[in-house]
Amino acid sequence: MEARFFPLALLAGALCSCRGYTLRTSVSWVVSSNDAAEDADLSEEAAPALLVDNAGGLWKQAHPSSDVPGDGAVSPAGRAEPEDGSVAQLSSRLFSYRLEKAEKSGPPPHQETARTARYIAHSSDWGHLATISTQDKIKGLPFGNIFSVSDGPQDNGTGVIYFYVTPMDYTVSDLKSNPYASLTFSEAEGEFCRQMVYDPEDPRCARLTLTGKMVEVASEELGFAKQAMFSRHPVMAKWPVGHKWFFMKMELIQVWLQDWIGGVSLIPLEDYFKATPF
Repeated sequence: MEARFFPLALLAGALCSCRGYTLRTSVSWVVSSNDAAEDADLSEEAAPALLVDNAGGLWKQAHPSSDVPGDGAVSPAGRAEPEDGSVAQLSSRLFSYRLEKAEKSGPPPHQETARTARYIAHSSDWGHLATISTQDKIKGLPFGNIFSVSDGPQDNGTGVIYFYVTPMDYTVSDLKSNPYASLTFSEAEGEFCRQMVYDPEDPRCARLTLTGKMVEVASEELGFAKQAMFSRHPVMAKWPVGHKWFFMKMELIQVWLQDWIGGVSLIPLEDYFKATPF
């Protein structure tokens, strides 16, 4: 082989030895051919087993991107065209989710503490919930978990935080024993702190902790709770019914806010609910 063709041969060999990629919305990672086959066999019935039987398993149940309301992302098949088309066909069925939030207005002036608290509660799609653990090794100790949340649809923030949970979750077991919990949000979730180059622990990057009693949503409120959660997290509507998902909300006791240098604010509940996040 002539020397000038040797680099090309090396490059061709490297490309041939690469493992395949699957595209999931605009997120991709390397998988082996066995992984792709396993994904292709997933079904509505198989999904719960991934969560129950595999320690720390990730549910990979397939949902077409077109089923997510408002998801205008280009389909994976439109981004890549493999020779056999199998990867593109598979990737269009994989778990998809909205990567970009709707455009939101900036935060209120920090002096308006009640409004700032409502703004953070409404603009946050997830938070950190702390409970008192019932797990054997850490019984009676604090335990934190991440939950997707909503205080209402984008145009109707109420200040009441809703959850969609399963009895299979350790946190739900904790709440059955002790229903009181604290939910923490950080303004670092959005773009503001990054744009201002504020560290998440910088007091100017606001933090909100809501403490209260977690209760199951009553039947007359289920319609709004469903709209609140599914409008912000549409993929939840397709989660497997075998996990017995149900709606909870937090009945507030305290609203704690740090949104500037010089101390924290304990916001009266009346002021919190009177304020508007918009």
